[in-house]
Amino acid sequence: MGQSESMRGRARKEAWGPAFVRRPRNLTRDGRTKTDHMADLRHAGAERIVVLVPAHDAEALIGETLESLAAQTRPADEVIVVADRCTDRTAEISTAHGAQVVETVANTQAKAGALNQVLAELLPQLSDEDLVMVMDADTSLSPQFIAEAARRLRSQEPDQAPVGGVGAVFFGYPVRGLVCHLQNNEYVRYGRELYRRHGRADVLTGTASLYPVYALRHVQAARAHGVLSRGRGVYDVEALTEDNELTLALKRLGYRCVSPRACIVGTELMPTWSRLYYQRLRWQRGALGNLAAYGITRVTLPYIGRQLLTYLSVAFIPFFLTALLYYTFTKGFPGWPWFWLAITAIAAFERVWAAKHGGWKSLLLAALIVPELLFDQFLNVIYIKAIIDLLVGTEATWERTRSRGRRLREAITTAMGFALLLAAAVGLSLACVALGIAWLLIAIFVLSGVAAAAVRLSRRHPLGVLLALPSGEQMHGEIPPWRQ
Repeated sequence: MGQSESMRGRARKEAWGPAFVRRPRNLTRDGRTKTDHMADLRHAGAERIVVLVPAHDAEALIGETLESLAAQTRPADEVIVVADRCTDRTAEISTAHGAQVVETVANTQAKAGALNQVLAELLPQLSDEDLVMVMDADTSLSPQFIAEAARRLRSQEPDQAPVGGVGAVFFGYPVRGLVCHLQNNEYVRYGRELYRRHGRADVLTGTASLYPVYALRHVQAARAHGVLSRGRGVYDVEALTEDNELTLALKRLGYRCVSPRACIVGTELMPTWSRLYYQRLRWQRGALGNLAAYGITRVTLPYIGRQLLTYLSVAFIPFFLTALLYYTFTKGFPGWPWFWLAITAIAAFERVWAAKHGGWKSLLLAALIVPELLFDQFLNVIYIKAIIDLLVGTEATWERTRSRGRRLREAITTAMGFALLLAAAVGLSLACVALGIAWLLIAIFVLSGVAAAAVRLSRRHPLGVLLALPSGEQMHGEIPPWRQ
């Protein structure tokens, strides 16, 4: 009786607890994995696995990262911390955890340049069957990550394109404060979205991704021979988001990219609005820059389509408010039609439902609606800022530090860009009102959004069987992480 109640209690905790939990690790006193924690090692295969951890002043979290590597059921054969211009105790802590530390030499090309320096020497020493994992210094792996990712790469289907990389299903930690909870809700919804798409990944994120050496060599050769538009090494040093660019490169060369359900990681959340702003601005600017570099191709069309939908959603707010205000001033407030309130409620319910596996705090935050709506507007500002920077040719950089004069010039340019884009949205709305089609367009947009929400609730891919993978794909664990 007591055991049954205990099992039910654990089941409730797994169902409603946080999506990512730091699991206890079976380690010796010196931080090494105990022998009884290596059950999967006999199934790991003959390949050699090397882990690269690029780090810049990462002393706060590098120890947790290396501990999660030590606790893997299939330990890496070698762990290399790539210390890039570190001024803290990153190298000392890494050495104490048994990792090899390689310091970059005169690197001025950020994370991509640091990784290229090491990969240029490492890849010639490995065979095509070996695997290289790249993970951030602020990431903690689930114990089965390497074993499951390696197993997925070994299970290549002869009648399908090869898998060129296995990425992570990521969640945030520690989740403290409103800004962190808002980010984590995003990550929880993204994990659910990966399940609906059978693990098909848009980006092999820098949090943690495992690559076969032959795929990395293919990318390297393709850049050298001009098959890929930019870069010379494995990573494109011109890309602000090097993980996104490498994903596009692999897909351009005919590889598939997946994120299986067992490959879960926890990654650091931005603790302040300022740091979140600059992180997301770099992500969005990098994504737009990568698409501009690759142009319109079969690979980039889905990404371009998603970006267009994003900016259409951004423009919808001023378009709708302009039409509503015009109607109110000319004919009176239209009231609250029950049909449209019910339709909107479906979309709101889906947002809440999709966040339920982040724990009760995530569920409550989503149910309040207003905080996430305001967060969406915060992100909309970033999307607009990114497109303005791209259009006016503002220099893209990782760094936030700029001279006061440069910051002032950028602020003026951004303000003018915002004003022009707002004027365009308002003008378009008034033109549609004059033509009598404004409310028709608004209705189409709202109904499309609600239809998409209904499809997400059904856990089906929007294009159904047309894009569904063969049943064999599901054997590799592309099912929701919260069901493991």
